[in-house]
Amino acid sequence: MPRFYCPLPLAIGAMIDLPTDVAHHVFVLRLQSGDNIELMNGEGGSYIATLTQIEKKRASAEVKLFLPEEVELPYALNLAQALPEGSKMDWIIEKAVELGVSSIQPLAARRSVVKLSAERAEKKMQHWQGVIIAASEQCGRNRLAQLHEPQDITQWLTQTDMHQRIMLSPRADSSLADWARHHPPQAVSLLIGPEGGLSAEEEALATRQGVLSLSMGPRILRTETAGLAAIAILSAAWGGM
Repeated sequence: MPRFYCPLPLAIGAMIDLPTDVAHHVFVLRLQSGDNIELMNGEGGSYIATLTQIEKKRASAEVKLFLPEEVELPYALNLAQALPEGSKMDWIIEKAVELGVSSIQPLAARRSVVKLSAERAEKKMQHWQGVIIAASEQCGRNRLAQLHEPQDITQWLTQTDMHQRIMLSPRADSSLADWARHHPPQAVSLLIGPEGGLSAEEEALATRQGVLSLSMGPRILRTETAGLAAIAILSAAWGGM
């Protein structure tokens, strides 16, 4: 059954005009009046709706059934990702959403190749939000991961958080897997450096701010691999996979 994000108030029995982009997908997929689609509005659960009218740029549907199922992790994971080069961030966000992260924080680190102006950051935010929506539609999540505004890593590190922050570093003495086995499920922020890693000054600042330094094993992982592997490790130890 085709599944779409529909940011509208949804209730059983409601007759709704689908958003333009959803109506376009319905038309492209050659769906017909009477076909069922699944809708989620990001507020939890999903809805089964029956298409009632389809045009090239407009479609309407009647909401028939509410499905309360959720597939969220039982703990909050925030991925604090230093901006990588090229389109790697798209891939990281897509896969992180599939793995269940609750929020994503893009960071500008000293060794980040990509530098975002205010205008570029706004366009990137719109694009990344689209990646989150598409990944959520595909993987069956009914709640959208929160996308935070890009932030300088120094500013992020000096903020006070209510939950544990973990910096993945090949120089750490203890491993993430060992730490997860000896700690209960909890809200965690995973700090991932860019290509070339975090600078010595950034790691030192993180340590002073109480960020826990843990390793991912003897091999050095790429920036687009490290965060996803860390999420998988925590999910394997704490449940959610």
